[in-house]
Amino acid sequence: MGMQKLIGVALLVVGLVLLYFGWQSTQSLGGEVSEAMTGRFDDETMMYLIGGAAATVVGLVMVVFKR
Repeated sequence: MGMQKLIGVALLVVGLVLLYFGWQSTQSLGGEVSEAMTGRFDDETMMYLIGGAAATVVGLVMVVFKR
């Protein structure tokens, strides 16, 4: 396995973990109350979701496509 694929797998795993934590944060009592009051998630939750999605996409591209 090349170095690029290894980094891609690591980014994919980190991205999925961040997405999981972001999803858990949206389901928490504080997250639900914050969303009900403001209509959006708090900044920490959004960072988990955006960072997780970005890392997952980049990791997937690195694993699937060769350079």
